Amino acid sequence: MGYMRRIPIGGFKKNIYAEAHMIVGKVVGSVVSTRKSEKLIGQKFMIVEPVHHMKSELSQIVAIDMIGAGIGEYVLVAQGSAARIGCGEETAPIDAAIVGIIDDGAGLE
Repeated sequence: MGYMRRIPIGGFKKNIYAEAHMIVGKVVGSVVSTRKSEKLIGQKFMIVEPVHHMKSELSQIVAIDMIGAGIGEYVLVAQGSAARIGCGEETAPIDAAIVGIIDDGAGLE
């Protein structure tokens, strides 16, 4: 499983937490959606398969791609609220976002 940490929501006085994950995965495809939330219009969706030692219950995830990753590239994917913040869309319904392209993926698989 990927890196995980607890992030306080609503200030430090409240005991409400969300988990933030960052994983490494390989872009294996793309998704086209003509009807979607207004906040997702113009966004590019990619299918990312986490590398084997970072897989959880999901074998593939759909992530927003704002940096131009291509099929076959290894990428860093932020999940949860970190994904929305990472792509500057704090109020959009985004749960995963490609936030980096890995230059050297040797040893990832």
